[in-house]
Amino acid sequence: MNIFITLDYELFFGAHTGSVQESIIKPTNHLTELLDPYNISATFFVDSGYLLALERQKKQYPQLEDDYTVIKNQLKELVAKGHSIELHIHPHWEDSFFDGKKWHMNTKRYRLDCFKQEEVTNIFDRYTNVLTKITNKKPIAYRAGGWSAQPFSNLKPGFESNNLRIDSSVYPQGFYSSSLQNFDFRAIDPYVTQYSFDENLTKQEENGKFLEVPISSIKVTPLFFWKFASKKLIKNKEHKPFGDGSAIPLSTRQKLKLLTISSYSVVSIDGFKSTLIQKAFTNYTQRAKTHKHFVLIGHPKAFTPYSLKKLKEFIESTKDHHNFVTYEIV
Repeated sequence: MNIFITLDYELFFGAHTGSVQESIIKPTNHLTELLDPYNISATFFVDSGYLLALERQKKQYPQLEDDYTVIKNQLKELVAKGHSIELHIHPHWEDSFFDGKKWHMNTKRYRLDCFKQEEVTNIFDRYTNVLTKITNKKPIAYRAGGWSAQPFSNLKPGFESNNLRIDSSVYPQGFYSSSLQNFDFRAIDPYVTQYSFDENLTKQEENGKFLEVPISSIKVTPLFFWKFASKKLIKNKEHKPFGDGSAIPLSTRQKLKLLTISSYSVVSIDGFKSTLIQKAFTNYTQRAKTHKHFVLIGHPKAFTPYSLKKLKEFIESTKDHHNFVTYEIV
């Protein structure tokens, strides 16, 4: 089995974005310290709109100059260690700004389908360029912010103009629709781990121009989310996130849905969700079709001591018989 450890490298987007040091730099260092002894390379999907937002205002605010420098240095260090840096787009950075004290997140245009097609292509070009300028290597893979990569026809020219050939936004059976996020992956079987596509992200085409390498998913019962909620209430240090910001809150309707109806979730390194990694991996080793891929997702800002312990346990149990890889192999 090919195992991909993938991270969305970003701040929080709620009322408090968190600091660069606590929400990005330090938890990423915790992760690489864990991976180094095993010589495992991870894939970091870097929120490139944030890099451009820093560039846009760093001359005005020295704090942003410092933040930009420390992120740039960490990305260069990650590349030097053999980790892969790929493209992640949260387009709301086009409308967000720093006031000298904090970031103001304007999420009215949180998805790329809120923009005209020519604007989307321009975003792809600019966001790819800022990442390439830092890493000296063009990305080959993309992950949509909030998994909202549909309709793909709007993104396709941006893929083509930047020679992107892989998407990793889909998680099979996932579905969500709100003013911020909108995706429907219910057409994809959970154990299809790679397929070609062209205009439609969820339509498998034998001669499609692009490859989808889906994030692995798992069916989760309401009981899991009740346990998840209880861990948050107890406030055990083992379950306290390293990040010091706050996420965009789920709607009351979505919370109730998770607590009452079984649903599909990404297989995640984040927080208490890391409990599900081993069970999901067993499912995939037994049932994955054609290509044997297992794709983990995580967010450094959401790591906890518990979740990194579970990741280490997973690595220890798999390292001798499976391959930890990046998207360059597909």
